[in-house]
Amino acid sequence: MLKTFEEIPIIVVDPPPMEPRNITQETSLNIEEKDEEKTGEAERRLSLRRNSISLPNLDDLQVLKQHVQIANDGDEDTDSDYELPPTSSFNMDEIQYIDDDGKSEAKTPLRNARRKSVTSPRMLKPPVDDESGSNSPANSITSINSLASLLREKMQMLPATLRKKKTHDYKTRIFVALLFITIVVLIFCAYFLYHQKVLQKAYFQKIKFNKIKRLMKIYNTDGVEIIRARLGTTIKYDKALPCLPVDERHDGSICFEWMGNARLYLQYYQLNPEVRCYNLQWIALNDGMAPTDCFSLVDDHWYGGGQTAESAWPLEKGNHDFAPFITGTVDKHEYGNVLKRYFISAKGVAVLVDAKTPLQVSISSTESKELCLRAKYDDFAYVNRLTKTAHLNYSICTSSDMTKLHSNLVENALWDGLKLEDMNVVNSLLTEPLWEITASSKSELTEETISNYTDNVIALGFLKQGHVLINEFWQKSVGDFEVDSERFPGLEEVITVMHRRGFRIVFSIQPFISTESFNFGEAVKKRLLVSERFSDRRIPALTRYKSSQSAGVLDPTNNKTIPWLLAKLKSVVAKYKFDAYYLDLGIAYNMPHYYQCEKPLINPDQYKTYFINNLQSSVSLFGVNSAVERPKAPTFVSLPQFESSWDGLRRVIPTILTYGLLGYPFLIPGAVGGDVESPDTVFYANYSSELLPDKELYVRWLQLATFLPVIRFTHLPSTFGDDVMDMAKILTSLRQTKVTPLLKKYAKTSLDTGLPLIRPLWMLEYNDTACHVVADEFSIGEDLIVAPVLYSGAREREIYLPAGVWKDGIDNSLRKGSRWIHDYKVEQNEIAYFEKMPDNTRF
Repeated sequence: MLKTFEEIPIIVVDPPPMEPRNITQETSLNIEEKDEEKTGEAERRLSLRRNSISLPNLDDLQVLKQHVQIANDGDEDTDSDYELPPTSSFNMDEIQYIDDDGKSEAKTPLRNARRKSVTSPRMLKPPVDDESGSNSPANSITSINSLASLLREKMQMLPATLRKKKTHDYKTRIFVALLFITIVVLIFCAYFLYHQKVLQKAYFQKIKFNKIKRLMKIYNTDGVEIIRARLGTTIKYDKALPCLPVDERHDGSICFEWMGNARLYLQYYQLNPEVRCYNLQWIALNDGMAPTDCFSLVDDHWYGGGQTAESAWPLEKGNHDFAPFITGTVDKHEYGNVLKRYFISAKGVAVLVDAKTPLQVSISSTESKELCLRAKYDDFAYVNRLTKTAHLNYSICTSSDMTKLHSNLVENALWDGLKLEDMNVVNSLLTEPLWEITASSKSELTEETISNYTDNVIALGFLKQGHVLINEFWQKSVGDFEVDSERFPGLEEVITVMHRRGFRIVFSIQPFISTESFNFGEAVKKRLLVSERFSDRRIPALTRYKSSQSAGVLDPTNNKTIPWLLAKLKSVVAKYKFDAYYLDLGIAYNMPHYYQCEKPLINPDQYKTYFINNLQSSVSLFGVNSAVERPKAPTFVSLPQFESSWDGLRRVIPTILTYGLLGYPFLIPGAVGGDVESPDTVFYANYSSELLPDKELYVRWLQLATFLPVIRFTHLPSTFGDDVMDMAKILTSLRQTKVTPLLKKYAKTSLDTGLPLIRPLWMLEYNDTACHVVADEFSIGEDLIVAPVLYSGAREREIYLPAGVWKDGIDNSLRKGSRWIHDYKVEQNEIAYFEKMPDNTRF
């Protein structure tokens, strides 16, 4: 009786190696072998296909069904109703193993399931053929077909197997290659970063310095980078060596040397608990070396130094090559009439350069803007070598914010040595106008000219008398230091009348003596003049200055010069009883090119300091027109002359902000309408003797001057008609009620702290980045913001207000701060200004 399909065991095992068999030999086996041998042979055959049998498919099941049908046909006891189970019901998990007792037992396969062929059921042998006497398995069709099917399946699987292995190997190789490249890159990056870390060593906690590339970074207390610099940019030797013991300094400084090029000393000192400073001193080791350091202006704003040719505010808006850091005129040179070796950034960093450094400064025009300092001797500005080779010596100071830093670095206690009468002079200049009487030639300046001018001032009726400044033409020749008696026979009486009317009289003097002056011969004889270099010391060096085409320069380093000059000046004051002198020093380039003083000067500007310090203590100095050091109060410093044009007007605010930042709080702006003729100057037919500025320009300039420390006139408002007169009256009233009290208030603050009267907006709110770039607004102390119109025909402008509540001076409305006001309307007879109100102010 045949077993059912469910009872047929399916065995899945790995086959042992198969050897070729001869089927014909198998057919000769004795069909009458014992049942045990038949059973063993059947199991051996099943084991040979154990690894190659997979789950049955439909074709295999059809073949198997045919084999079973053949077997049934040969056995009468076979159940003819036998049917194969459906394919979907066949499950590898239902594989059973039959033990010797015929009992089925579920067992787990020895290997993980994978796609294999399924063995055919145990071969059901037909009855022994008596005639042939053979029951060999070789005669079984099932055995032959199964072996063929196995071989065909293996041959079909071989190409796919090879393809999978090839694809797998290709992807693996790519992955390994990429992994190798990544590891190499990471190793190189790690090495580079480590190498940079080693080179960029930290000094004094807050400095990181790469000795090979000479890159320096300074960090604040929060670990934020606040300045980046390239040091020694002219050095061609990369390797930095420690200094020899003989060159070391025992002051806590660190010393590096680039052999044969330069030596650098780096030192730390603390100015006070709020300010930390680092001193850097370069010493060139050969004559051709010019030590140069450059500071990045990218992502930062810098201020200071002095007026540049572009009147740049901030400095990164400028652009000029290396030039000696000496005074000049911006139309011919890189810098203006007032300088200080002081630069400050919005990130709270300040650079102060030593006065003995032969300093040259540049602002690069490349995309990576840089402020560069260079030490280099030349044949004019720094001809007197104080050291064998050039030294670049400066300090970098840092603090938590720029306003606090500036307050700590600027000179304070300006009140030291101040007298009560000196303070009265300061207040008089802040509250009263300055009237400047000018003339293009000596013949035009007479007693009548002075009297008529002052009469016109009195006729205005609304302006105080103030100071009357008379230019150098009060002398017959520059350097006479005596009044020209031909043109001023009764000057003593004129001055008395002017005093009675409330005017103060100021005479302008210069340290120049014209070759036409009767004092020239005496000065040469006494060797009081600057001499010619490479020549006999008795031969004076000549130059030009203003109306003098040929003049000598008094040598302030000669001990005889100042006493001789003071005697002349005191004699004039004693005779005419005027009030003060205005010292017209000129600029550095007014010195003879091959100048030589009795004592060597650091640079041509040093002679200004000699004159100011020596004269100020002996005669009354109303003001000076050029300086590199702040004169003591009550002496004011003048802004440079501005041309009578809209461009000249726009230069006023950046210049006065810069000079105030440099430590010059008491400033005299240029004349209303401009000082120098320009293409904007027009001729008025009804005033045949005058060239007047454009009317609109004059009005806008007058509006601006109303809020400046001193209001200075050359052309009277009455010259431009009744409408300008009416506006001048309104502005005068505004100045007396709003501006003058604030100027007097902050004048006292300036004497105590050194802070300017006229301040940039960032002094009100240093954290507000918008305040850092505003160049056409300013504040008087902390109480008033002014935003004048600076363009021809403009009737509106953009205005920025710092944090707080501000009262609009035009319509008295309240304005919220920390924002821009766009398209703010300003008519020709108006000027925009805003008063600071308490933060809780509400209507």
